[in-house]
Amino acid sequence: MAALSAWFWNERFWLPHNVTWADLADPAPGVEYPKAGHLLTALPLALGIFAVRILFERFIASPCAQSLHIQAGVGRRAQPNAVLEKVFTSITKNPDSRHLDGLSKQLDWEVRKVQRWFRQRRNQDKPSTHTKFCESMWRYMFYLCIFTYGIRFLWQSPWMWDTRHCWYNYPYQVLTPGLYHYYVAELAFYWSLMFSQFTDIKRKDFLIMFIHHLATVSLISFSYANNMLRVGSLVMCVHDASDFLLELAKLANYAKFQRLCDFLFIVFSVIFFITRLVIYPLWILNTTLFESWVIIGPYPSWWLFNSLLLVLQVLHIIWSYLIARIAIKAMLRGKVCNDVRSDIESSSEEESDMPKECLKASPHTPPLSPKGENGTNGHCAATKARTQNHSSW
Repeated sequence: MAALSAWFWNERFWLPHNVTWADLADPAPGVEYPKAGHLLTALPLALGIFAVRILFERFIASPCAQSLHIQAGVGRRAQPNAVLEKVFTSITKNPDSRHLDGLSKQLDWEVRKVQRWFRQRRNQDKPSTHTKFCESMWRYMFYLCIFTYGIRFLWQSPWMWDTRHCWYNYPYQVLTPGLYHYYVAELAFYWSLMFSQFTDIKRKDFLIMFIHHLATVSLISFSYANNMLRVGSLVMCVHDASDFLLELAKLANYAKFQRLCDFLFIVFSVIFFITRLVIYPLWILNTTLFESWVIIGPYPSWWLFNSLLLVLQVLHIIWSYLIARIAIKAMLRGKVCNDVRSDIESSSEEESDMPKECLKASPHTPPLSPKGENGTNGHCAATKARTQNHSSW
């Protein structure tokens, strides 16, 4: 085990040349450097956040949903049928014409009746609009609070105004209480999202969202372990800037405030494009790739860190394309329509007996989701886009 630990924490990978873990182990009195062990604090905090979320959704979000006439519960349930249930659970949830014809003859039902049964049965497994509203309201409140905290903290930090301060005296940069709290809160929140996936209603994007949260947790932990907290705090703030708008747009969509949803989606799209396609590459990537090269020089974990940030930029471009598609369709139709992305975050709008060409607003999507797969399934365009984003981080 000791050999494995020594291999994993190899100084030549994690630290710049001529720096060792011993150099960081004994700082001056009153000085604290980040240590990987600090990250364990996020786990009990994540459980606390998860508990707060349950209370928030039950005593705050749920009454808000009811006041907007968003009732709990699912729509019409499929009538019990052992034959169809067996096909649904063990063979297919979306039978093709061959299966439909066979089941129609076996049960002496019309094909349309069999189709309706499968449609209703699929909807039973989807979260209700009430559930999605409560989840989005919780995420909206957290994203808004953490973004507000991040902006207030960074406003007083020198690296907000001159990114070269991210690298001066690196890695001997003091861990301040504000930076520590910002990092641990973000990390705990994403841990709580991973926990909640196993207790929430199972959604189609379960695996995608799980990987997204895992990647976010890994990036935050990685930057903390090698003391890249300063630039990491900038990355988190840039991504948090649009997340709360996406959740707010989803709330408007679930409440059927279509014009408000459309407006918020436009605002979200503008902020998303500016932060992910302008500020992130010109401000964040510029300092991690070029300023850091001049000040501290490259080393193995530097290459890995920048590779991950570049992959993130590729995702930003893909998500921006999806959001732009939704925005263009919304302008052409005069309103935000179904999620183009597929239910990402949540799983989706209920299927109806009518064609779904232009449901006024998908009742649910993670936002309208350009990013829908991940966690933005909102009905309104805005809802889907995020992404993610993760975020993103």
